[in-house]
Amino acid sequence: MGNVRQTVSSGSPLEPQIGFSRAVRKGAHVAVAGTAPIGDDGATVAPGDVYGQTVRCLDIAEAALKAAGASAEDVVRTRIMLTDVTRWKEAARAHGERFAEVRPVTTFVEVSRFIDPEWLVEIEVDAVLDADLDADLDADLDSSFDAGPDLD
Repeated sequence: MGNVRQTVSSGSPLEPQIGFSRAVRKGAHVAVAGTAPIGDDGATVAPGDVYGQTVRCLDIAEAALKAAGASAEDVVRTRIMLTDVTRWKEAARAHGERFAEVRPVTTFVEVSRFIDPEWLVEIEVDAVLDADLDADLDADLDSSFDAGPDLD
């Protein structure tokens, strides 16, 4: 069986409505969708704080990676989207704390806004594993984790 596909859900009610997964693993590749700074209670974490929001986004992304059988060490690319790119150093500090040894390729871009105007940052993550999914995947191809409620 080649290139089995595994989807990871955060439990967001928006996932089936929009038609997306928090993460998808196909073979050795894992892609984590744009991850916003949402707390377990559904509220924005660290309003006004780019560093704090970046940490939360990375925590959620790392949980999705883990659910897909990957880790921060497998990350090869990150994309950091900011509503104010002049504050990139705040996001870069959190990114550097997480990836100083891994050093994935990274892009910082400015966007006009996110779904929730309190969000200052959103992050996408791509990873590549050494082993193919077929070799280490359990029978359950759908995984989930609790990243807290999403916005409706």
